Amino acid sequence: MNLFKHLINLLFPRTCAACGTPLLEGETTVCTTCRFLMPKTGYENNPNNPLAQNFFGQMPFNAVSAEFFFSKSGRVQHLIHGLKYHRCRENGIFLGKEIGKSLLQAPDYQGIDYLIPIPLHPKKEKIRGYNQSHVIAEGVSEILNVPIAEHCLVRSVFTETQTKKSREERWNNVKDIFHIEKPEKLENKHVLLIDDVLTTGATLMSAGKALSQVDGIKISVVTAACASN
Repeated sequence: MNLFKHLINLLFPRTCAACGTPLLEGETTVCTTCRFLMPKTGYENNPNNPLAQNFFGQMPFNAVSAEFFFSKSGRVQHLIHGLKYHRCRENGIFLGKEIGKSLLQAPDYQGIDYLIPIPLHPKKEKIRGYNQSHVIAEGVSEILNVPIAEHCLVRSVFTETQTKKSREERWNNVKDIFHIEKPEKLENKHVLLIDDVLTTGATLMSAGKALSQVDGIKISVVTAACASN
């Protein structure tokens, strides 16, 4: 069995999703070197971090953070690009687990009742094959042992990609695109809103606006990555 496994690895070598080098025995998804070098923000333990400050006065989120810094052609970009465009679900599970590990002891992220991944429009999800934010949430759920609230936050408007839009265009593109179903399930609950990358915060703001209509809800936010300063 081990001989067969080694033969498979020789013919189809497993490579690190972040840097592309061959994975060693015992390594999965991301090599040990990349796990050490990937730039963590530490924002989950800083309630006044730059991301949270961007939302001050606009949306009463309980806490806002991101796990990693994102830079062009960097390790984190490779992971997220593989997740979104090459159906590498394992990348999302890895990112979600890393988020979960960081939030385990973070004071502002205690007592979470439900995870809510930012939904894709059904048309876009069908094209992509899955919702990348949901896959990340699966990894978070595995570590925190918190369930995902399925189909509570719904994306009812199909929008164009945000990638090449200006800040103002991003805000207009996602205005009022979400609605809530089964609001009673979320009443008086602490929910964790999850997305892949935080740039302007427009999508998270729109989702938060919809969720804030639920009685007694407490909303925290985390993303896998945010832009480097």
